Amino acid sequence: MAGNYYLLTSLPTLDALGAEPPMSAAEFAERVADADGPAEIVRAILLGDDLLQRDAFLAGELDQPSPAVLTPAQARNEQPLPEFLAASGAPEDSHTQRSTTDRLWASYFRHAAGLAATRRNAFLSEWVRHEVGLRNALATARAKALDLNATDYLAAPELGLDAAGFEETVGEWAGATDLVAAQRVLDAARWQWITSHDAWFGFGDDELAAYAAKLSLMERWRRLAEAQREQPDDTDRFATQADQ
Repeated sequence: MAGNYYLLTSLPTLDALGAEPPMSAAEFAERVADADGPAEIVRAILLGDDLLQRDAFLAGELDQPSPAVLTPAQARNEQPLPEFLAASGAPEDSHTQRSTTDRLWASYFRHAAGLAATRRNAFLSEWVRHEVGLRNALATARAKALDLNATDYLAAPELGLDAAGFEETVGEWAGATDLVAAQRVLDAARWQWITSHDAWFGFGDDELAAYAAKLSLMERWRRLAEAQREQPDDTDRFATQADQ
């Protein structure tokens, strides 16, 4: 734990969700790159936001991705993704109606879970369980509303927390007045979860991983705010960015 002391104390404080990020995710990844141990864990978390940017770019909602882990060309789908993301996931995936995006996210979460197990990193392990559980709880709610089979839209369900634990958050999300308001509900819940699991002043890898997760949320809110300023009356255009 002592090995991260100077790195952690040199990092700027992360203010409340919605405040301007004190650095980009790429800058943070660079600062952690030479640290002993946590760099791969941090990159695994930051990669999740890179994939969200890639989805938004492919949907025409983001003009220029700014990835921290992927190359800009990978984020624009101009180069192949890393091999572990190109995999389809578990064998049973081929027997469902999953989209390519769902399979990609399943591969991502399985990679992160595997890394957490290898590195014995409690925060990353629990973060994956929470993210998968929340994502699949939302997918289930959408499927039910459309009278679809929810199991066809779940990503790595074996990794996630039970959907019942997200009923309150999903209820607030469903009652939001627009996509951006819905995103605020989801990310406020994420922020609260991270704060309760961040091992503050532990000076270990978990604290750096939590910093990465919070910074990713701040970066996403910054992008959404910029998008709203550019297109204030076109909320539907930001569906991929603002509903994950």
